[in-house]
Amino acid sequence: MIPDEKIKVLLVDDHALVRKGFKLMLDAQPDLGVVGEAADGAEAVELSRRLRPDVVLMDLHMPGLDGVRATELITAELPEVRVLALSTFDLDENVVAALRAGAGGFLPKDVSPEELIEGVRVVHRGESAVAPRLLSRLIGTFVRASHPKPVPAELAGLTDREGEILVLIARGRSNPEIAAELSVSPSTIKNHVTSLFAKIGARDRAQAVIVAYEAGLIRPGE
Repeated sequence: MIPDEKIKVLLVDDHALVRKGFKLMLDAQPDLGVVGEAADGAEAVELSRRLRPDVVLMDLHMPGLDGVRATELITAELPEVRVLALSTFDLDENVVAALRAGAGGFLPKDVSPEELIEGVRVVHRGESAVAPRLLSRLIGTFVRASHPKPVPAELAGLTDREGEILVLIARGRSNPEIAAELSVSPSTIKNHVTSLFAKIGARDRAQAVIVAYEAGLIRPGE
């Protein structure tokens, strides 16, 4: 039994050796504990329902029900469960699909132990565990905005400042960088970000960037 004060993690990967390595890394941390392991997406969904982990460490490439579909099912049914996607490839369209489906972040599978551990903590806090510039590069590569959709009503409801901040987020700027660029306090930016996320229905930074690209507010390479 994992104590309540620990972040409960479910490991999902079709390779037992990978799961074992992750388990050793995570269980060695005073604030993390592995509550279960799944070898495919269907098992991940079932264990998420039963174990209610805080974070699911989700491999995207698995036989049967893959990690993208499993992420979609878990985040739709269990919104309190956060998913951290893992992929062998840095630029992988499945990563964008997983972010669309509700994953709270993405890390390459060859990430360092320190980065993996911190990624779990960041996603658990409700933040996006993707380096902002990597996120923009990923989405700029795989989200097509050559024929932008009509501006959604939610975007039309943004203030000028919120729209400006959304574009800066899509360009890979962090909150401190946005605050410096706009000459306002980080807390002011945080409040604006919270408001604009609520208006556009984005759970996190990753989904906000996708919205900006799909609406044509920013194009790949800008």
